[in-house]
Amino acid sequence: MTKPRVLISDSMSSLAVGVFEERGVEVVQSAKLSVEELMDTIGDFDGLAMRSSTNVTPELLEKAKRLKVVGRAGIGVDNIDVRACTANGVVVMNTPFGNAITTAEHAMAMMLSLARHIPQASQSTHAGKWEKSKFMGIELTGKHLGIIGAGNIGSIVAQKALGYGLHVLAYDPFLTGERADQLGVTKLELDELLERSDIISLHVPKTDETANIINATALNKMKKGSLLINCARGGLVDELALKVALESGHVRGAALDVFEVEPAKENVLFGMPNVICTPHLGASTSEAQEKVAVQVAEQMSNYLITGAITNALNAPSLSAEEARQLKPYLNLAEQLGSFVGQLTHDPIKKLTITYAGDVTGYNTEPLSTEVLKSLLIHHSATVNSVNAREIARERNITVVDAKNDGKDEYQCRITVEIETEKMQRSVAGTLIGNKPRVIDVKGISLESELGEHMLYFTNDDTPGVIGAIGTAAGDKGINIANLHLGRHSDQPSAIALLEVDAVVAAEDLEALRAIPSINNVEYLHFPVQ
Repeated sequence: MTKPRVLISDSMSSLAVGVFEERGVEVVQSAKLSVEELMDTIGDFDGLAMRSSTNVTPELLEKAKRLKVVGRAGIGVDNIDVRACTANGVVVMNTPFGNAITTAEHAMAMMLSLARHIPQASQSTHAGKWEKSKFMGIELTGKHLGIIGAGNIGSIVAQKALGYGLHVLAYDPFLTGERADQLGVTKLELDELLERSDIISLHVPKTDETANIINATALNKMKKGSLLINCARGGLVDELALKVALESGHVRGAALDVFEVEPAKENVLFGMPNVICTPHLGASTSEAQEKVAVQVAEQMSNYLITGAITNALNAPSLSAEEARQLKPYLNLAEQLGSFVGQLTHDPIKKLTITYAGDVTGYNTEPLSTEVLKSLLIHHSATVNSVNAREIARERNITVVDAKNDGKDEYQCRITVEIETEKMQRSVAGTLIGNKPRVIDVKGISLESELGEHMLYFTNDDTPGVIGAIGTAAGDKGINIANLHLGRHSDQPSAIALLEVDAVVAAEDLEALRAIPSINNVEYLHFPVQ
């Protein structure tokens, strides 16, 4: 078996190389590739491990035909076109926890430095001045710290701030009242937090919703004389509006580790006496860099070797143990989706996947994605498990996942139903001895394994049809390996699934369709399990 190959394209702890090699992944470390060299090289790799210097663009992905996963050693993915990765079926992972403590500590350091003018006082003292009265500071104890974004890093900042005696306020749309109580913070809406906070610290990603979340309007709502800290992402603060607020004295001071444009060689805030700036040092400790390097190597290796997905931005999480447990169910989901996909020739409006039996106890999201992928692959050559749901959204396909907790005659059952403008179709399957088996088609019961080459018949339930099929197949040199039949109990219609030895030519299908009482015949192909 060929080893998966990973390229490390940015400077990264050598511990990452060791992790990849221990897990059976071939790794190449080259942190000085130009954009052109990276474009020429990327086609030879299954994974790309990176930090902030490499940019993953649609143009790069066009060259990356083997690429399965991009791993960011860090939390920010501003330099990765996640949408383009999804469209190309590439999993994007980051390491949101490896540098959380380091970034939170940097935010606290900026807060203390801002409150006590430490950088300015240090520079003045180095210059031989003794300007004790000039650098009058403020105490943190008893002040209100407003945290915007109470996720992993924000919650660590809250914990540390409480230790300094600060009262912590928090705004986060996803923060529950129970979680706020656990953190010891007061949950507020954004406007009230702005009005009540003496210090505001940002801890959110940059999205369409959070871009310029601190704009002129927000700055005007802030308490006069308050402090602003941003160690999260550039672009969360309108820098020109902040400059105006600082010059007027409405905002007393600001401490920024991130900027709208980086590297920030020029900025409207540079040179202001009440602004502290650092060059994106939030994650810059040796401990954090080792943690994120090891973590991204472990995550990427697990995905390439076992299929486990951790900290992905565009795919559901799936542990290695879940991947092992779900493997037979994934095989069943693949066959059911492929079955329906090969029989459906019109645009699909709705897909419903219903689970019953022991499968309901598992994480069924990967199973539904597998059904969707296997269905759509017969209508779109570029679909895979990563981009299947995005392609479904683009095609206005409604996807419904459901679980049936009632008793079922089978230990597990997965039912796939599709709806088009012209028809509805359903197929259900189960596992017998961990092997997929179809048990129902269009409400007709039958039991059939799906071999590599299958013929699917729909016919009138009249005498002589099966004999006519056997005779016609023999005349065309089609060897029948297995035959499975089913019929409606209250309707004069029936179906048949025939496993045959080879691909059936189009002209032979037409001959089979010409048999009296045969309504349709389709050749179906299923990958060998």
